[in-house]
Amino acid sequence: RMESTRKVSDTEKLLFPLVSMIFIILIVPRAGPLIGMFMVGNLFRESGVVDRLSDTAGGDLMNIATIFLMFSVGASMSAGVILRVETIGILLLGLVAFAAGTAFGTLFGKLMNYFTEEKINPMIGAAGVSAVPMAARNVQNLGREADQHNNLLMHAMGPNLAGVVGSATVAGILLGMI
Repeated sequence: RMESTRKVSDTEKLLFPLVSMIFIILIVPRAGPLIGMFMVGNLFRESGVVDRLSDTAGGDLMNIATIFLMFSVGASMSAGVILRVETIGILLLGLVAFAAGTAFGTLFGKLMNYFTEEKINPMIGAAGVSAVPMAARNVQNLGREADQHNNLLMHAMGPNLAGVVGSATVAGILLGMI
């Protein structure tokens, strides 16, 4: 079991998306649109001022955007394009990267316990991939299997969101290389 997380102040909740967005965009300008949308969405939710906009952006608008993305990608790709060796190789590479991220996150969690006074559950390292919120929920469920009173969800959300920010930043770096 891990200690309960500290209460985060409202000021910190508002400053985090702003400072993160500015810092990342200054370092990796090509990640601006992706990081900007992620952090503005976070700011909408945390500010509490634009509840309707936040609910719409997180619900109906997200579903509509997902459907349009699905249609546009699906309509532009034929089976011949999807079933090429290169495409299957990319899918396999993604699967290996996801598995490696999960495994190395857990190993790094174990390694951290050698150097810190306050021990952490190494399973939260497995949530360090950008599959929000499923990776954190899986860690929570595995923790509950071992100990019914184990509550790891909020601890796992930290590395989970760090995986999202890291993925978006790396995507910006890769876009800059093209």
